[in-house]
Amino acid sequence: MQQDRVHVRLLILAGVALLWMTAIFGRVAYLQLFRHSEYLARASRQQRRVIQITSKRGAIYDRNMNALAMSMPVQSAFAVPSEVKDAAMASRLLAGVLAIPQDLVRQKLEGGGTFVWIQRKLPPEKAEAVKSLNLKGFYFQEENQRYYPKRELGAHVVGFVDVDEKGLGGIEHEYDNEIRGQGEKIVVMADARQRWFDGGEAQRDHGTSVVLTLDEKVQYIAERELAAAIEKTHAVAGTVIVQDPNTGALLALANWPKFNPNAAADAPAEARMNRAISAIYEPGSTFKLITLAAAFDQNLTRPDEVFDCENGSLVVGGRRIHDHKAYGMLTVSEILANSSDVGAMKIALRLGAPKFYDYIRAFGFGTPTGVDLPGESRGLLERLQHWVPSSIGAISMGQEVGVTPLQMVTAVSSVANGGLLYKPHTVQQMMRGEQILPLDGSSAPAEPRRVIRPETAATLRHLMEGVILHGTGKAARLDGWTAGGKTGTAQKIDPATGRYSRTNVIASFTGFAPINNPAVTILVSLDSPEGLPHGGGEVAAPVFKRIAEQVLPYLDVPRDVPVSPRLLQTAYHQGAGAESESLDDLAPVDFNAQTEATNEELKDPSAKSPEPMPPEVTVAVDEGGDISVPDFAGETMREVTEACLRLGLNPVLVGSRLASQQSPAAGSKVRRGSKVTVQFGGTPAHAGNVR
Repeated sequence: MQQDRVHVRLLILAGVALLWMTAIFGRVAYLQLFRHSEYLARASRQQRRVIQITSKRGAIYDRNMNALAMSMPVQSAFAVPSEVKDAAMASRLLAGVLAIPQDLVRQKLEGGGTFVWIQRKLPPEKAEAVKSLNLKGFYFQEENQRYYPKRELGAHVVGFVDVDEKGLGGIEHEYDNEIRGQGEKIVVMADARQRWFDGGEAQRDHGTSVVLTLDEKVQYIAERELAAAIEKTHAVAGTVIVQDPNTGALLALANWPKFNPNAAADAPAEARMNRAISAIYEPGSTFKLITLAAAFDQNLTRPDEVFDCENGSLVVGGRRIHDHKAYGMLTVSEILANSSDVGAMKIALRLGAPKFYDYIRAFGFGTPTGVDLPGESRGLLERLQHWVPSSIGAISMGQEVGVTPLQMVTAVSSVANGGLLYKPHTVQQMMRGEQILPLDGSSAPAEPRRVIRPETAATLRHLMEGVILHGTGKAARLDGWTAGGKTGTAQKIDPATGRYSRTNVIASFTGFAPINNPAVTILVSLDSPEGLPHGGGEVAAPVFKRIAEQVLPYLDVPRDVPVSPRLLQTAYHQGAGAESESLDDLAPVDFNAQTEATNEELKDPSAKSPEPMPPEVTVAVDEGGDISVPDFAGETMREVTEACLRLGLNPVLVGSRLASQQSPAAGSKVRRGSKVTVQFGGTPAHAGNVR
């Protein structure tokens, strides 16, 4: 009996165990088969944190692959609050090191959780200071910070980013999705006690790099000369654009005020504004180019036709308009050269409002150019049906129409290149690693559109040369190259009276060089220059001259006007002993003291024999300098200019093709800012040095 009871007990125990095991396995099976996903997600939420951090943005380069924007690795401090034993002490120590409010740090640490940023993208010295505290529960994560090595240079084109590396301006904003990539994430793991114990990268995808059409050295020249003009005229703002008229590519785009994109948040909105594409202004007399282009293209006049300019006064649509001078009989060439308002109005009246409006639209006014930069304005152009009787007269001389500097320089480029309107652009190519990516969308090159006949463009170029040789643009005359252009002095509206101001103007000059094979188109615009005179011919044209005389030799553009030996001798004497300044280390030679005989030679190149070699001149070299003059024999104008810019020397370039002679001689010791004259065009003295 006792043995039977034992068997019964064993059976009961076995049954209970079987039921218990069945329940356990059933529960496990239920959890694994039916609740697996739910509990896995809960565990992941409790133990795993995925934190989004800034990805490494692609670099931005100029057209010669000089970096204008790059991402640098930096340290960001974060904490695991559950591991911090004394939040009050840690807050006090960190507040002192990081110069942030103690209450803010303590609030973060007492908020609980497994992850909290303390401060992101620390300077190296602050990161080291935090590490030296050796606080438990504090860690570092490597992130990327945007860095602009050239600071203000090209800032309005390159743009800037916020703390999360999101593009907020310029190319950084326009191509943010491509440059930024897909982002990066870090994974933070925690155990049951919420202690951080492991981490790793969940994703890493670097962005696309962008190569711009900007040239770092051309941009530097444009910004330097604009800054010098602002300092001299006390203008409140200004813009310089340098464009390749044969492609629409922007080689330089400079604005004043300027800002440092490394500290963009500290700059006022006015400084961050890209005035070249956003600021709308009445173009004034530069718009007479459009008036004449339309009339020539319609065969309604010719350069030698004479108009009676009514002694400087004309009534159009019931409105009497006065010229800046009392002109009588003027040819069309003289109307442009002397910038006669009455003459321009008479030509426009012959053209008629409908045709005039069509040409204005064809040149791109009243619509965005489509440039690959954010914030472009379309300008202001009333529909034809809204024109009043006096509108045709006002618009013919650049009033009642609003343009942007980019629209104006693009229209003048179409005259320079023979009548084709190109879409201006700043992106040359995009790269991922070593792979060149195809351009699409706004960055893709567009076919140019013909706006005037080649014959019309050629006629207008000849008249624009006359503006510089004989008219209002004499201060823009280049030493060594032909050039054409047009001055503009547009009165601004006085907000107090609603009428045109007698003192505040937009002074501008737009031109190109050389005449027969233009390599660059340059626009200079100064807002409200002070003092008298303050017209475009007096304050903007000289800036065009200084920029062109530095950019053309840098681009290896051959001279098409002979330089006289007397002119070169003057350059030597003016350059001897000159001191350099921060804005003058590449200043062109000032040839204002040239003689009347030299002027006649420059006016009529065809009457001059082939360009002579310069005479042997002994230059007083500043002994005791620490710069050794390189041997330039066999080098191009661009190579000589780059070398001088790098060393801080002031190049005086004469001739074309390859360098053959120089003074001071190679190896001479000179001071920074000394002028080095290099003759091009002969056989190099040291043929072995040719590169």
